[in-house]
Amino acid sequence: MNEADPAVTYTDGEVDVNDSTQRTLESMAAERYSRRQAMFRGAGATTMAFMGTGLLAACGDDDDDRGQISVTAGENAATSSGRVVNLTGTVTGLVGDTAPSWKQTSGPSATLMGTGSSVSFIAPAVATATDLVFTYTAVSTFGESASATTTIRVSPAALGFAAVAHFTGDAVVVPEGYTVTVVTRLGDPLAQGLAAYKNDGTDTDFDKRVGDHHDGLVYFGLSAAGGVDAASSTRGLLVQNHENITQKYLHAAAPSTGARLEAEVVKEMNCHGVSIVEYNDAGGRKWSYNQNSAFNRRITPFTPMDFHGPAAGSAMLRTQYSPEGTRGRGTINNCANGMTGWNTYLTCEENYAGYFRRDVSDDALRTPRELASLRRNGVASRTGSYSWSSANTTNTAIKRWNATISSATATSADDYRYEMNQMGWVVEIDPYNPNSTPRKRTALGRFGHEGAFVRVAADQKVGFYMGDDSGGEYLYKFVSAATWAAADANAADRLAIGDKYMDNGTLYAAVFNPDGTGAWKPLVYGQVPPRAPSTSYPDGYTFADQADICVNTRFAGDAVGATPMDRPEWTTGNPVTGEIYLTLTNNSGRSPTTTNAPNPRSYQNNPGTGSQGNPNGHIVRIREDGDTTSALTFRWDIYMFGVDSTDYPSNPNVNVSGLTPANDFSSPDGAFFSRATNVGGQINPLLWIETDDGAMTDRTNCMLLAALPGHVGDGGAVTIDNGGGNTQGTIVGTKATGANLRRFLVGPVDCEITGIDTTPDGRTMFVGVQHPGDSGTIAAPGGHWPAGQDGTTPTATTRPRSALVVITKNDGGVIGL
Repeated sequence: MNEADPAVTYTDGEVDVNDSTQRTLESMAAERYSRRQAMFRGAGATTMAFMGTGLLAACGDDDDDRGQISVTAGENAATSSGRVVNLTGTVTGLVGDTAPSWKQTSGPSATLMGTGSSVSFIAPAVATATDLVFTYTAVSTFGESASATTTIRVSPAALGFAAVAHFTGDAVVVPEGYTVTVVTRLGDPLAQGLAAYKNDGTDTDFDKRVGDHHDGLVYFGLSAAGGVDAASSTRGLLVQNHENITQKYLHAAAPSTGARLEAEVVKEMNCHGVSIVEYNDAGGRKWSYNQNSAFNRRITPFTPMDFHGPAAGSAMLRTQYSPEGTRGRGTINNCANGMTGWNTYLTCEENYAGYFRRDVSDDALRTPRELASLRRNGVASRTGSYSWSSANTTNTAIKRWNATISSATATSADDYRYEMNQMGWVVEIDPYNPNSTPRKRTALGRFGHEGAFVRVAADQKVGFYMGDDSGGEYLYKFVSAATWAAADANAADRLAIGDKYMDNGTLYAAVFNPDGTGAWKPLVYGQVPPRAPSTSYPDGYTFADQADICVNTRFAGDAVGATPMDRPEWTTGNPVTGEIYLTLTNNSGRSPTTTNAPNPRSYQNNPGTGSQGNPNGHIVRIREDGDTTSALTFRWDIYMFGVDSTDYPSNPNVNVSGLTPANDFSSPDGAFFSRATNVGGQINPLLWIETDDGAMTDRTNCMLLAALPGHVGDGGAVTIDNGGGNTQGTIVGTKATGANLRRFLVGPVDCEITGIDTTPDGRTMFVGVQHPGDSGTIAAPGGHWPAGQDGTTPTATTRPRSALVVITKNDGGVIGL
């Protein structure tokens, strides 16, 4: 178009010559835009933040607001890490085809769950109070958008439940806001077509049923295709130990005496071992097990095993079944456990010694070294637990429980004189391969293995921390020769990776110094001196090779001067700091004159009347110098002392940690830190403590507690007066409070609370309940659980069963927070 010239009267029609009162579209739009701007100018920033509202104007009649929409994002709010936050937006006006949506616009990342106007998220882990901002946006029918924001201030993680009170009833009790579901019990079928468990003593086929005495467990995520999915929180394999049996409830009548019936022995043996079971979430954390899964498997005392490491092939492992000493059958008394960084399970053989029988004639046919080894490892029974070897049978899997040398001319290929040396190991299992053969890892030593916590850290050797569960025994660690390679986490041949990290390395025993320092003493042939003679072992003991050290690890611990502890049980590690926690469950043999710095108390269970010892136990923690698994020195303190606070409300020599009825406990056993894959295991991880108590059960059943612990060195030195002029200096952590330790669960009568794990997202917890109601008889059981957990009334003769429970938070949040 040409530029306008005042002298030229030409116009292209821009001049309005219509004098009617009809308004133009241009004027209407201009007025609407001007009004909208005035509204926004009139609503300052403070007002908008308070209202959480955005406004939009779109084309339409001046007196008709149908083209407008407004949105509201709700009020600002505050919460803490791990808790569920619900966001709800509202829209006024006509919304277009694009659905309203939420988006996080600042702060640490949170995963929004849901779509549309209502979404939720789990507050992420934060070290200090932190603001997260979320924007809610809607689009009108004319394509213009309006937004509003809301701010959620997240504080660091805090225990988010009311403490459960002492309880002596026959149920599992959890805080308000949580739900307990029983999923698998003793005898539940694990194969297609196998009948449901009748629970009357007539059931058979326990090689295809869930075993007894549920103990340590680990959840392994399973993909839709049936492979490893470490992030899956809706489908997985639960691998769980079965430590022992409640014999009387397994049979229709009293167990056979004298020569045991073979069928009864087979049943009892198969109730030991390990179960691998597939579990699925049907939605909303509604869990059940899949009876027909191809992954389901029982590993029992009959299952073939391979030996690996320094003792494989040793003369001390040779038997009639394996004259070469490289193979064995089964696993027994499986207590605590471990999970490797390459997706395998470690089950630990604890009190194996009592299952073996040795006749009187055996002593004369043994060498002095063999007799010393048998005594140091507790193989002394003349019948063996449950008298299995008395059965009249040709089945050598049963006859092997008699470790008596058969004759003066026989060799180890003719009998089972060394069968006891085939037990007492850490056993590695690949849960994803039902056809794999478990491997016994002899480099990790042989003793009363309670657990084997595995610490995997970038650019470090792999560390395995293990307790020997007996009074006066030791804490051990094994450090791999190989440095961790991250690619091994996803290896297809998982047991081959186990060979890499568990067959070659160095085994150590721990020495705790009185000043809060400690040292790891290598148990390496050529570096371990002979065990010095003593009253019980007047000949001492000289090691022949590394295999000898692995088989007779207790002697090696003696020889290097390891510190005797009060029944070292579970080990677990803080996923953030790497600090290792060791539960010391109790020690009836600890006297005022035999205390030491890490085991400083000897007192009466009941003031003035109880037996002297350490009946309530305590928890020690260590931090490796340099925070490396291969460190040879460490610092330690006592994190927490168990006590019955009703008996000892304020005695500083007994209730050292200041426990109250809301958080007192006795005999800590299981211990577990929440997984690093969820908020519960980040920044300041949750520690879970399970109990196996007999000293405080007049007050309450066994329990599970949740803690937010500090760190090694957060307390100081104290001196404990054990009476009679016997004092003991020690190092203690900060005292308990309602904010850092609370009782989360109490189990049914007679039980022990055992294994524990969570799904990777921390929103489902699995807990084992062992030997409930075992104080009674077949006619009158001591309890009936899990019958009755659902609110029904069991019959008077309903037999109790060990079982696994699932615990979920009703609002879907992270357990414990």
